[in-house]
Amino acid sequence: MLRRMNWRRASGSAQVLESALPAGRIGIPGDGFPMNHPHASQHDLFGGEHAAATIHRLFLALLPDAPVRAALAQTAATLRTQQGPPSGWVDPLRYHATLHFLGDHAAPRPDLVAATEQVAGLLPGAAFDWTLDCVRSFHGRRPPRVLCGSVLPEPLQELWVRWREALLRTVPGLRLENRFVPHVTLAYGREVLPEAEVEPVHWRVRGLALIESLAGRHDYRTLASWPLQD
Repeated sequence: MLRRMNWRRASGSAQVLESALPAGRIGIPGDGFPMNHPHASQHDLFGGEHAAATIHRLFLALLPDAPVRAALAQTAATLRTQQGPPSGWVDPLRYHATLHFLGDHAAPRPDLVAATEQVAGLLPGAAFDWTLDCVRSFHGRRPPRVLCGSVLPEPLQELWVRWREALLRTVPGLRLENRFVPHVTLAYGREVLPEAEVEPVHWRVRGLALIESLAGRHDYRTLASWPLQD
């Protein structure tokens, strides 16, 4: 059963999602388009119909293992029965949480792939736990329904900061988001719904990957991946 959420503050240095995304802000950091992109809608997660040309979209992401993917799919199935029909459901094989969006490109970018691999060699990290326990909508033409955690784990925040700083040092001219709202997009709705608690999904994050998505197509391609030490 879904329960309306009141966002709470975390102790220590962990951050709360409430402070990360101003109310009414259109777009989602990371997945699909950056927030200031003129076509920010994320519809490409399940194959957009408006892509005018082949665009190579690169992003760093956390990819769930099979048990976590199954738990995410079960949460989506519950939402399907309790929140009414959305305009589209994301294929569970495409579930991910974006760490950094690296841009849309008219052609493959082996230079950017190489730079990302260089950064990865300098940034060893440890595995961590992330609990996703609330569902919310972001604003947009088709408001995405996303699964989030009520508290942002400190190791996840640190991972985002360290990669951001290293990428900006290594790749001249690269533009990255300056805020982080980690989430997994499950579906796209017709209206913005209030935040609600859901059955928690416990995710042991053990690695990250560099993903290429061709806009308007259904598949992702993993260009490189790096483990986080357990």
